Order: sequence, then C-alpha cells, then structure tokens
Amino acid sequence: MPLARPAPLARELERALPDRPFALRFWDGTELPATTADGAAPRFAARSPRAVAHVLRAPGQLGLGRAYVAGDLEVDDIDRVLELLATWSPPPVDRSARVRLLGAAARAAGLTRPPAPPKAELRPHGRRHSAARDARAVRHHYDLPATFYALFLGESMTYSCALFARGATTLEQAQEQKLELVCTKLGLREGERVLDVGCGWGSFAVHAAARHGVDVVGITLSEPQAVEARRRAAQAGVADRVEIRVADYRELAGESFDAIASIGMVEHVGAVQIDAYARTLAALLPPGGRLLNHGIARLRHGEPEAGPFSERFVFPDAAPLHLSRVQLALERAGLATDHVEGLAADYAQTLTHWIERLDAHREEALALAGPERLRVWRLYLRGARSGFRSGFTSIYQVRCRRA
Repeated sequence: MPLARPAPLARELERALPDRPFALRFWDGTELPATTADGAAPRFAARSPRAVAHVLRAPGQLGLGRAYVAGDLEVDDIDRVLELLATWSPPPVDRSARVRLLGAAARAAGLTRPPAPPKAELRPHGRRHSAARDARAVRHHYDLPATFYALFLGESMTYSCALFARGATTLEQAQEQKLELVCTKLGLREGERVLDVGCGWGSFAVHAAARHGVDVVGITLSEPQAVEARRRAAQAGVADRVEIRVADYRELAGESFDAIASIGMVEHVGAVQIDAYARTLAALLPPGGRLLNHGIARLRHGEPEAGPFSERFVFPDAAPLHLSRVQLALERAGLATDHVEGLAADYAQTLTHWIERLDAHREEALALAGPERLRVWRLYLRGARSGFRSGFTSIYQVRCRRA
C-alpha cells in the first residue's frame, strides 16, 4: 500500500498551532512555515515517515529523540531547538483536534510496523543502581574508543569541568588547573594513599602521582577506560604509583586511604544509593581523612532526576541530585564539610570547547562512533551547556573530612 502524503498532517498542525516558532519540512517537500518574523526560528526536516512513526510510538521528548538519533529527523541548529523546547509551550488542543492530528499522523506514517528504537538507546534491566545494572549503564556511555573521546577532550582526557576562572585561556591549561585545584584542596602529601573514584582515563591519578608523589588507586567500571588509564600512567612514568582497577566503589570495604577524590562520578549514584555511597567512602578514611566530591547538581525542585533522552541515550540511570541531598548524605556518614565551590560558568565554557572540537572532527567521530552516537553526543553536549547557562544545573566541589 503506498504511503499517504503528509499534507493533511501539515494542515492539521497548522490549525492546531496557529503561532509556530519553528518550521517543519516533510520528506515530500511539504512545508509548514514558522509564523515568527525574526528569521531565528529553528527548522526541522522529517526525512521519512519513520520520523512521524517514532513520535506516534513515544510522544514527547523520547519519540523526538529517537527520530533525531535514527537520522529520520534533522534540525538546522541544535542550540535553537533546545531553546525552543525550554521556552515554548504549545497551546491546549481540544479532543477533536487531537483525534484529527493523530489520524493524520497515522496516515502519514503509513501502515507499517513501528520502527525499532535506535541501537544507541539503552533501557537497563534489573534493580536500579545495583552493582550489575550500574556497570551496564556506565559501560553504555564509556565503552567507546578512547580515540573518540580524545577528539574533543584533548590531550588530558579529562571528562569533567575545567577551571577557567583563574586565568586559563586554553582547555589544556584549564584542565591542568582543575586537577591541581583538587590536589590542593585535598592537601596531598608525598607518600599518601589516595583513591580516585570513577577515574576515567586516569587524568587525576596520573597528575596526583606525578606532581605530588602520592600512590593512587583509581577505579572505573569500564575495562577500555582502565586499559587506557594504565597506558597513560606508564607513559607518564608513574605506573609504580598508579593502580587502576575495574571495580565498583562498593567493593572497597576494608581498605584505607588518606584522601579520596570523586570527580564526576556521584551523578551515577542516584538517590537510592547516595547514603550508602557516602558511608562507604567515609569508612575508607581514617579520622581526619579528606574527601573531595565533585559533581553536577540539580537546582530546581519538583522535577524529574533526568529527562527520557538522557536516560536512554546518554547516561542511563544517572541522577544529578540537589547539593542539599548530597550534603545530607555526607553529614550522616560523619563527614564534616569545610568548603563548597560552584563552577557552573566554568563547565559551560568547558562544554563550549568540547562542542567546537567535536564539530571540527565530525568525520573522524563518525568513523569511530557511527552516526547514531555522533548525533547523541552533539545533542547531549549542547543540552548540558544549556543546563549550566540557564540555571537548571550547577556543579560543586565539596571538600570534607572525617570527624
């Protein structure tokens, strides 16, 4: 059966949305123009009936995200689309108009089997924030070639907020200043034993060992990350001072460290485990031992921990908590906070550098990660930047000590 043309759907959308701060072009050339006159309206292009089918199958952010990741929906300017989604609320549509819209959309999508979710999507199974489910969720994000991340992270391979507020002009300088700031806040002394929770590709572990003469145990749930971190430690000449393990933080019971750095890891813990996380880390420190917890925090209350796009495509099960909730967990665990610093503007600037570098290396990124993952990362990095700029999220370094 031939597919119906999308013109009826365009007409129903035009009736339901008389004021439209966006333009939409369908696969056959049918156009739904924007009604704004400033020329700044973003443009969507539905490249095939599958774009409509994705939205019918999962109305809202998830369906739009699936259509975009699959390549069935294109946008001309991701930043303008994110601004639109954050600021525009469609007018209420009565029941009869909804029925007409759904009918027109179904006819435009055609009588075919609903499209499968993109391969880049993950829906974890099992008990939320169990060790096994956390490992699967983390590996979904990080088990890409290190060379892919190097395209935008740069030589330091530091996948967390850089520090520009103290005079750095390049990403490399800003990341080195951030790593040194963590060491300074922890007051590292030669010969001490330090834990790096969520060590990534080893940037902090290598820096701390090389610059401060400490012995570092770094843990990650990603085997490819661990392999690269060990290689980088050997390359820097500190393999004898840096041990990288593929391990969960919950596996460290019985060990002892003088100081702990948790940089960009607490976002993966979630509300159901934040108290256990704080207790576990506190138990690894002697009285007077120091902890620096560096993580993204939500600023608004009463909203979900994460949107469906991030939950399925970026960081499954990740849940940036409010700073107050993290602080409560640390205090309950017997950790006394003596310094808190917010770095939201620095993270927005960091993300701008990452965005520009990834865009400058799109062909290499496409070859390494494939088209779906590349679309995910281009959207995710801009969405994260928007969050820090708009006040939806911030990032805090919390330094505390065991009483």
